Amino acid sequence: MTNLDRVALEIKDVGLYNLILQDVQRVAGKNRVNIDEIKDILRKHPEIYKEYKQTNTEYNLSNIHLGNIKLDSLDDKCKNRAQKVNDNLNTLREIEKYTLDFEHSSVLVIIFSIEFFVLFSVQYFIVLLSLKAWQWYIYGFFALSILVAWWYAKKEKQKYKVMSEKFYKLYDETLLIIDELEKEGCIKKDDLWVMESDEHVKR
Repeated sequence: MTNLDRVALEIKDVGLYNLILQDVQRVAGKNRVNIDEIKDILRKHPEIYKEYKQTNTEYNLSNIHLGNIKLDSLDDKCKNRAQKVNDNLNTLREIEKYTLDFEHSSVLVIIFSIEFFVLFSVQYFIVLLSLKAWQWYIYGFFALSILVAWWYAKKEKQKYKVMSEKFYKLYDETLLIIDELEKEGCIKKDDLWVMESDEHVKR
């Protein structure tokens, strides 16, 4: 559901992907690369393609470049399945963030940030406020916060695993329905591509 032409264009023109463009230029062995060269490199180097997708997911941008099917012009034999595709696409966009490795997720960053704040607060209360008499209680609170953070991180990691599996299952199911609709003449997949993101500033 990711359009290679759009990917290549964004890598070439959108600043968000500058590091990926540098990888492409390194592989190409030159600074100026055109769209066709970028596409060829993406085909031969799936790790660069994966880096593009991961960047999008980290910045809450979708790798699903298909728009929803317009239902008005469809007959009844196509409409129900087209609506199913639209519902699936909406769900996929919502849960796409769970395809990111948990170790690179914002949840883990937040957990570490909170723990750093708690550690700083512990030192503040003991040293600056002269609460040495209470230090074992304060350290106990810090130890408890670490335990809670560990439990929450484990719970979220499992959630990422479950939702990621759901995403890929629904992804395959949706592609299958789209292929069926296209074979039956209900839609043309090429008409569904969204070739630029509203999130990117046009040059």
